[in-house]
Amino acid sequence: MHCTPEDLLRTTFADRPAPLMDVGLALAMSQRRDAHPVFSPWRRRVARALPRQARPLLQLVSPTGAGPLFLDPPGLGLEEGVDRIMATPRAYVRTELERVTSIDRPLTSWMRHLADRDRNAWQILERAVRAAHATVIEKVWPRIRAGFHAEMAWRSRLLAQQGLHAALTGLAPGIRWRGLTLEAAAPLDAEHTLHGHGIVLLPSLLWADHVLAAPQSDGRLLLVYPAVTPLPLHSGPPSQDPLAALVGHTRAHALRLLQRQHTTTDLAHELAVSPAAASMQAKALREGGLIVSRRDGKAVWHWCTPLGLDLLAHAGTSDMG
Repeated sequence: MHCTPEDLLRTTFADRPAPLMDVGLALAMSQRRDAHPVFSPWRRRVARALPRQARPLLQLVSPTGAGPLFLDPPGLGLEEGVDRIMATPRAYVRTELERVTSIDRPLTSWMRHLADRDRNAWQILERAVRAAHATVIEKVWPRIRAGFHAEMAWRSRLLAQQGLHAALTGLAPGIRWRGLTLEAAAPLDAEHTLHGHGIVLLPSLLWADHVLAAPQSDGRLLLVYPAVTPLPLHSGPPSQDPLAALVGHTRAHALRLLQRQHTTTDLAHELAVSPAAASMQAKALREGGLIVSRRDGKAVWHWCTPLGLDLLAHAGTSDMG
């Protein structure tokens, strides 16, 4: 990936998980017998549960994670995403199907009909996407969302502490810089030349391998990388409070309170703890870069940093207008 300084300055994280992209990545992982060990029981469950209507997608999605880019518009919900898929221009469909068949997908009769915009073939595609989403994504979506926000909080902390160089090389094993060129280990050779539009980083809890690169229509490059904690390790019902799941209930409450300045005494009163306990909670938040503290005489005032406010916004818990 040949970057310009402008691309690095315009590197951002996606603001939400991508359900249809995760459908494709889940199907890719379900086909891999060499998948990360933590995915083995999950892979067997998906393989057993995948309904017949969803199986045509396996013709399009490679175990390498490659698939037609029109199949997984990033950041869109099911209905809007399906509408976007169904409206894909014929020329782009042909180009993408040629690309995936050049990798490892055999050209099937159904794929030929897709390329010709055959109505029945596209109805099969729509039913397949909906069936796969219902089976693989829908029931675990709250866990995916919670895991996504926890990942964003961790990566934001890494970015604040170590900078963009470390944040990018830490996305997956085998990533390194050569000047302004970012190299990543992958099973297929690919080269991307960026032109200053930027990079978007998107974690997936359903992918556990190399970084995937997908050029976007606005000129940006989407980099999909495996989340530190994959979906199979997010066991049990998701917390109703993703921030509490990340930092603990007391610190989550304290962080919300510190959107406005509080003294240690005030914080202790609001948390119903001793001033010493409130001071310890504030210290932990301060060491995490989420709040700052300032002494004024005998009082110590605390309030959120921009990183703390951003974490609250990601978790959907900020009351600031």
